[in-house]
Amino acid sequence: MLNALLKFVISAAALYLVTRLYGGVSFEPGSTWISVLIAALVMGVVNAVLRPILLLLSLPINVLTLGLFTLVVNALMLMLVASLTALNVSGFGGAFVGAIILTVLNWLIDLVLPQELDR
Repeated sequence: MLNALLKFVISAAALYLVTRLYGGVSFEPGSTWISVLIAALVMGVVNAVLRPILLLLSLPINVLTLGLFTLVVNALMLMLVASLTALNVSGFGGAFVGAIILTVLNWLIDLVLPQELDR
């Protein structure tokens, strides 16, 4: 339970860091840290429920593009989260770049965090 909470907080921090690193993804003015946590929670639910379905449906095109279409799916997930929360995305291009940055940050987090957190 504590490990899941720690991963959630780190994911929320990564989402907030994306908004600080790239202007195409931001939170609405006056948003609080609660807005960041809500956006991270919605992102986690969307990535756990909808993303696997979209990846399965897009498997043929994903194979043809050698996995690069996954970035498009990630951008769509970011746009969906933005439509449901206080997160703002400046169009598909902004979501695409934001998804790339978020993917790299999550990859770096997975490298740094000990594997025991996954259990």
